[in-house]
Amino acid sequence: MIYKLGRKFILISIGVVFSVIVLVFCFIFVLNISSMNKNMDILADRISEGGGKFPGLLEERPFPDNMPPKNEQTFDFITPETPFSTRHFTIFFDENGNVTQTFTESIYAIDDETAITYAEKVMTDKDKRGWISNYRYKVFSLENGYGVVFVDGSMSRSALMQSMIIAGIVLFGCAGLVLVLIFFLSKKAVKPIAESYEKQKQFITNANHELKTPLTLILANVDIAELELGKNEWLEDIRLEGHRMTELVNQLVALSRMDEEKDSINITEISFGKLVANTVLEFETLAKNRGKILTANIDEKIKYAGDEMLLHRLIGILLDNAIKYCDLGGDIIVSLRRGRRLILTIENTYLAIGEIELHRLFDRFYRADKSRKFTGGYGIGLSMAKAIVEKHKGEISVYKKDNTHIGFKVIL
Repeated sequence: MIYKLGRKFILISIGVVFSVIVLVFCFIFVLNISSMNKNMDILADRISEGGGKFPGLLEERPFPDNMPPKNEQTFDFITPETPFSTRHFTIFFDENGNVTQTFTESIYAIDDETAITYAEKVMTDKDKRGWISNYRYKVFSLENGYGVVFVDGSMSRSALMQSMIIAGIVLFGCAGLVLVLIFFLSKKAVKPIAESYEKQKQFITNANHELKTPLTLILANVDIAELELGKNEWLEDIRLEGHRMTELVNQLVALSRMDEEKDSINITEISFGKLVANTVLEFETLAKNRGKILTANIDEKIKYAGDEMLLHRLIGILLDNAIKYCDLGGDIIVSLRRGRRLILTIENTYLAIGEIELHRLFDRFYRADKSRKFTGGYGIGLSMAKAIVEKHKGEISVYKKDNTHIGFKVIL
């Protein structure tokens, strides 16, 4: 159990760390994309303000005085050198959508034909800004038509990808380092729980040894007193309570042993269908005597590899629980079928289903009856059933079928 807790702690830590890292990585990526698009749009805005060229390029050589004034939106990245380092081209259309002029002198990789193809596609899409191939474009209005300016963003995209690769390596490297530390420190984290758990098991084992002797003596003395005094209700009460205490101690020890991960189970191939059918037969008389109807729908051909003794105990616990808490005159239905996995369900009539906390039924010593009136159980039977199912790598759950029926499902 402690080893399982340690593994769960490590798995949760892995999930949390990598979730945070992925979210941080995505956040950085989105911010970088947004920043790159904003910078490219600023360049496109400057070019469109110049009528399709950088302001100042109408002369043979631009001078700093010809550059537009800086503002907060430029982030100081537009300098007198920007017109020489920015690759761009512009296509002009008249009001009827016909190409009137092309400007491709500031780019080498694009000819007039390709530029016109890109511009016509942009005009068809009807988006004012966006990306086409590695070019950021902007559609702007003119007195006699429209213009589409394209700014080469290949360098910006390449720089973005390189920076994100570096960020990814750093982030996931840090995550790996954190997880290595968690792996080595997890034992320290669960050590107090492990010590507490070991003390609890030791207490149960010691209590078993300490209680068995006096209980044995009490029951032996009851038999002797009965021989001397004859049978009477007081001695019978002492005997019943003595047997009840002995059974409780035995169940506590058995449950404690079930929690041992190293406690191996005897796995053999068994006829599980017949095992369920035979166990149902054992309980039919008890159900009938208590005024309850027990029916079964079982495929007796089903086989399963498991511990026969533990599985018999599992079925017995669930049937005993169903008979104990089924309403007088109610019905108990046992079903066993095989789909992708083996499914056993046991349902019974229980009108007070709305008064119980279904999620707590597998808690140790939980009793639906708040008065804790003794009904022949101790509140650990379903805990034992859950432990047996988990030993077989299966699942057990409780569900409300309707307002009058409760059911238990075992998946193996």
